[in-house]
Amino acid sequence: MRHKGVFRENSNAGENVIMSSIAHFSLAQYDSMIERGVFGSRGRQRLEFIRGEVREMTPIGSRHEEVVDRLNVWSVENARRTAIRVRIQNSIGVPELESAPEPDVAWVVERDYSEARPTAADVLLIIEVADSSLAYDTGEKAGLYAAAGVADYWVVDIAHRSIEVRRDPAAGRYRTLNTYAGIDEIHPLAAPDVTLRPALLWDS
Repeated sequence: MRHKGVFRENSNAGENVIMSSIAHFSLAQYDSMIERGVFGSRGRQRLEFIRGEVREMTPIGSRHEEVVDRLNVWSVENARRTAIRVRIQNSIGVPELESAPEPDVAWVVERDYSEARPTAADVLLIIEVADSSLAYDTGEKAGLYAAAGVADYWVVDIAHRSIEVRRDPAAGRYRTLNTYAGIDEIHPLAAPDVTLRPALLWDS
């Protein structure tokens, strides 16, 4: 998902990345703005709060939506409801990094989050679906999740019909990376008996 705002070229990724850097806020200030309805007139516009910046995300395409739908069905069918809650494009709080990312799919510890969003300590699995956003999801986003201590981070690469699995976070980076495709089996750390095959996400 690319971001609109101040234009900046990311020469390492070989593509342009657009993000907002007009002003910086704390997570508490961002939540206060939400409560006061500051973003209420923005229609279906999607925003994400990353490292003190309010970032505007471009609308997702039909391929992205289809993959998220399939991941949602797989998650709901396989996650133990008594232990795991499946969240789709809802926020995760990372107050120490002034961030509230909104991953496409998140498995979190099952409990009531009506008073406060889940934090990284509640996260069991995060999955981002990448179409035009692969460099962002495998770069800055991966660094954010690693710094927060998210143990199991997957990126679905739509273009290559594969899934990158990052684990063992330390010092703001993931120490292990494995790529799966076709009928390879992936097992979430939170549910080792559950299997996802990348082929499930694509047309047969």
